[in-house]
Amino acid sequence: MSNWTHDNIPSQTGRHAIVTGANTGIGYETARSLALQGADVVLACRSAQRGEDALQRLLAEVPSAIASLELLDLSDLGSIEAFATRYRDAHDRLDLLILNAGVMVPPESKTAQGFELQFGVNHLGHFALTGHLLPLIRTTAEARVVVVSSVAARDGVMQFEDLNYERGYTARHAYAQSKLANQLFARELQRRLQAAGASTLVTAAHPGWTATDLQRTAWYFRVLNPFFAMKPPQGALPTLRAATDPGAQGGQYFGPDGWMEVRGYPVVVPMVKNAHDEAAAERLWNVSEELPGVRYAFSDAAAA
Repeated sequence: MSNWTHDNIPSQTGRHAIVTGANTGIGYETARSLALQGADVVLACRSAQRGEDALQRLLAEVPSAIASLELLDLSDLGSIEAFATRYRDAHDRLDLLILNAGVMVPPESKTAQGFELQFGVNHLGHFALTGHLLPLIRTTAEARVVVVSSVAARDGVMQFEDLNYERGYTARHAYAQSKLANQLFARELQRRLQAAGASTLVTAAHPGWTATDLQRTAWYFRVLNPFFAMKPPQGALPTLRAATDPGAQGGQYFGPDGWMEVRGYPVVVPMVKNAHDEAAAERLWNVSEELPGVRYAFSDAAAA
């Protein structure tokens, strides 16, 4: 079988997509590739200046692109709700929601509502965003939600008694927890949508070892990236396959096919063992609805 590349992306004409963290790295490359294939893409970015720079770059590289910028700060629940409201007011469909944005091993920090930054942005922020947009997703035939995780999830353990790492913060462990939470969320969201009879698919992906701005706070990546890391156009391929492959199935996880899933071309790979803990998935779901106060509407009546 030949490698899955950008050439395998089918036409996205008529489809509407949101890509969080689309101003740089694999988020930008994902948005660019979708726009190149005709999708109407919203670049959801925290920084107005960096977002505008990315939008102008995309429009220069893809003159035919249908793309726009919307401000979204995933560390602030108010910003998330405002973004979702603006999008729902301006659009009647959402075919692709790509949960790409993230924070990686920063100094100990909190979100606007006081959650540990990595758990708050990487999981809770995207959980809240998806919940606010779910009524629109549910009424779009064959819509898809793509959750971007990481190989770091292999070291992830859900610290349910201390999700905010208030009793001894370790950036690496907090990051791994947030990436495990991504996988638990993807599986549980797919399960609940399927139980509700929805046509929506939830897939997940990880970029292997890809050089991105996400790694700016980790000196060892800056040293090793030139020797081992993939470039963002290749690192975006697992996300793009998860988002566009017509043969993808709900709950599938895509990553590079090389050694230890570090490099290569996208194939279906197994999620980490802890992501298959159904009790943990349900517990995380309940906590994730409670903390940001976002309740999911799965019924057709609630989605209408």
